[in-house]
Formats: sequence, structure tokens, C-alpha cells
Amino acid sequence: MADSPKIRVGMIGTGQIAQSHMSTYTQKLADKVQIVACADINEQAARTSAGKYNIPNVYTDFHKMLERDDLDSVDVCLHNNFHRSATEAGLKAGKHVYCEKPMAGSYTDAAAMLETARKTGKKLSIQLAQLYSPETRATKELIAAGELGDVYHARSTGFRRRGRPFVDGYGTPTFVQKRNSAGGALYDMGVYHISQMLYLLGNPKVERVSGKTYQKTDMDLKRRETSGYDVEELGMGFVRFAGGDLTMDIIEAWAIHLDNFEGSSIVGSKGGVRLNPFGFYRSFGDLAVNGTGDLNQAQFRWNNVRGDGEYYSGAQQHWIAALQGKVDLLPTAEIALNTMLISEAIYLSNAQNREVTAQEVVEASKSTMVQI
Repeated sequence: MADSPKIRVGMIGTGQIAQSHMSTYTQKLADKVQIVACADINEQAARTSAGKYNIPNVYTDFHKMLERDDLDSVDVCLHNNFHRSATEAGLKAGKHVYCEKPMAGSYTDAAAMLETARKTGKKLSIQLAQLYSPETRATKELIAAGELGDVYHARSTGFRRRGRPFVDGYGTPTFVQKRNSAGGALYDMGVYHISQMLYLLGNPKVERVSGKTYQKTDMDLKRRETSGYDVEELGMGFVRFAGGDLTMDIIEAWAIHLDNFEGSSIVGSKGGVRLNPFGFYRSFGDLAVNGTGDLNQAQFRWNNVRGDGEYYSGAQQHWIAALQGKVDLLPTAEIALNTMLISEAIYLSNAQNREVTAQEVVEASKSTMVQI
């Protein structure tokens, strides 16, 4: 497998997040990946990236790029409401697709993407970075070993004190406009933490959700006026899963007047884990034990004893290893779809001021796809 041919990638979009993707391909995965082409409606941006990352072919129409027969995979780095259009085009053109998070701008669009992947027989992966953290793998192994016992509750948290795109000083206004991004803190950052918890829980079926969103924190008046800011800065939810004995609570902040939140956690009948900072909690008779773990040593053993650490060290690393046949692809599309369902349920619950069922969300979900 060491001599596996390079995976030939085409980039759809060369903006801010694409720079991170291309850097990973050309630095950490240079012996496994060749970026064959890039496409962006901003030709200068595409040519700048082509020069920076030594990409030989540039397009202003990604559909033209998809006509190439030398692409194994395309990497979609566009705003949320553009994900479905580009992803489905890639899949139908016979390419495997790696897409930025969140999966789409709405649950119905995300479901259509997964269905297209299944119909075409092509792989689809969503960039869910926290699935590949050492904390996640360590927790997954503790659960598998029965160290937590009967797992019954998870907490998904994400904190920024004042980290709203554009209005707090970085990024572009498109991040805070529903017409481009469909959502705010939940879609931008919450997807990482919610998907991490769903992965650890085994991606259970959602039954009911209660949620609330806010946009309350003051912002620079000129930035407010020019941004078109119409998404949430704080999202909260409570999720009941099928079976009646598994739940999750959520709080995700782009901006809040606090110094921090406790990290995401998961608890069972025998033990519990806090993901950040990593801690493991057990009771032995009358003795309560608080422990930590040497994640660096665990990573060393995954790399050098198990021999698969490299393949789970990052989202792109895992994607390329899966395309090379070295590992089975984690079900990131299915987890991302469930994450979309929960996020959209929080929005629907907020709008209707009541708990909503998963079926109500599925029936109410409307496409936000921008056709490109």
C-alpha cells in the first residue's frame, strides 16, 4: 500500500478555507496527493492559488473542470448554500467528493447529497475535524472497552467570547448572511462539536429537539449595517434520541459575556469523559477517581504499534487513506446529515417556541441551495 498511486484532486473554490485544504494536500500529503486543477469564479484568486500551490490547470467554471478524466476527487470549499449544487455535480461527473462543513444549508439539501452519493456509488465525506482528535479516539476506545458502562448523556459545547465573523474583525460578511450560509454559530462551529458527540454515541436516531437561538451581544454599528448580519450568535438545544434513554444538550457561542464553557463531555453508568481538557472519571466503591491520560503516548502507539494513527490524524488524511483503500471511510456524511437535522430542529423549535419532532423537521425543511 506504500506504493499506492497519488490521488488526483480538483479544488472547487480557492477562498479562505480552501487555502487550509490546499496547504494540507501540498505539505502533509504531498506524497499521496496531486492537485491537478482548481476552479473559482474569481480568476485572479484561482491563479494566485495555482501559483502558490503549483496547480497546473485553472478554471473559472468548475463544470468545465469536472469534464477532466484525470480527477479522482473534488474538494468543495464554498459557502454552505452552494454545497449541494457543487457536490451533486461532482458526484454525477463520476468523482468522489470531499465537502466542507456543514453538509449544506438545510437538512433537505444534505439528504439529497447523500442520496446522490448512494445512487452514483461514489464516496462522499464531510469535513468534521473533531472526529480525528486524539481525545475523540481515546474516548471511543474507552466506550468500546465498556469503561463508561451504559452511556446515557452527552454535552456538546463550543465557546467564543467575541468571535463572530466579519463583525468582530475577521472573515467576510457572507459568513453572517442566511442567503449564503443559512445559519450562524451552530452551522459554523456547532457542527464540529455536535458531530463529535454523535460519532461517540454511535450516531443515534433523533426523536425530539427543543432549542433556542439568540443574537444579543453588541457589535460595531458600522459593521452591523454593512454586514447584513441575520444569523444566530448563540444556539442551545436539548435532544432526545430514540429509545428514550439517551439525551444530549448543546450550547454553542460565537459571542457571549463569559470567560469560557466547560468542554464537551459524555457520561455513562460506570464512568465519564470530558473531551477538553481531557479527563476520565470513575468511582471504585466509595472512592471517586479523577484521571487524565497521556494522549501523546497514545498517538505514538497508534502510529507505531497499531500502525493506523496516520490515517485518523486529520479529516483530509483519513479521506485520502480511504480513497487509497487503506481504511474504511468513517460515515461522516451520515453523521453530518444527523447534525444538520439537530441544527435545523433547534431553528424550528426556536421559531415555533416548542419542542419539535425529527419528522416535523424533515417535513418542514426547505432547500436553500444556490444553483451554480
